[in-house]
Amino acid sequence: MRIAEIYASIQGEGLLTGRESIFIRTSGCNLRCWFCDTPYTSWAPEGEELSVAEILDRAKEWRDVEDVVITGGEPMLHAELTPLTAELRALGKRITIETAGTLLLPVDCDLMSISPKRANSTPSAERDARWHVRHERDRHIPDVVRRLIAKRPYQLKFVIDVPADCDDVETYLTEIPEIDRSRVLLMPQGTTVEELAVRTAWLETYCAEHGLRYCPRKHIEWFGFTRGT
Repeated sequence: MRIAEIYASIQGEGLLTGRESIFIRTSGCNLRCWFCDTPYTSWAPEGEELSVAEILDRAKEWRDVEDVVITGGEPMLHAELTPLTAELRALGKRITIETAGTLLLPVDCDLMSISPKRANSTPSAERDARWHVRHERDRHIPDVVRRLIAKRPYQLKFVIDVPADCDDVETYLTEIPEIDRSRVLLMPQGTTVEELAVRTAWLETYCAEHGLRYCPRKHIEWFGFTRGT
């Protein structure tokens, strides 16, 4: 299983914001969002091949931390995710899996954190013609999302760049009406406090008016746009 990094920090996004967590970041992704904030796991994947046992040994450095976030990249690319979650559960960990919702594996988790990739995520043909086509083809697999939310607690996080993206989210929610709107979070696109503030100014109001949750990116506020946070 290719791993980009393993570290402990504070969860900065979503329903579990503020929890001390161990982050296991896998490397490799089946999509290529133009705004990806971890390009070292997608556009230019880095990392080392580790066995499940080796990953667990490194995670045990923080024995007292109960929450584990498995993120990427796209963790669902790796078949080892299934035994890894089983072993983490045996250690008594609370597990969050972060995924784009396009791939499916039998996994054990307490929170399925899904970040659907809408049309606003597709890279331009000028940047990469092959990934422009492939990303657009593979980014939206509704049946996978339905199966991911059917049997476990979940959250859906949408990256919002411009107001029109909110209309696109409403279209998505209409297509999958079983999604609980109280578990839908809209998150501003950006990697600096200044960028986030510009979008927060209108996005927070939109969420309040439409029964959705606003999702700040607190780790950028706390640590800046820095790896290992």
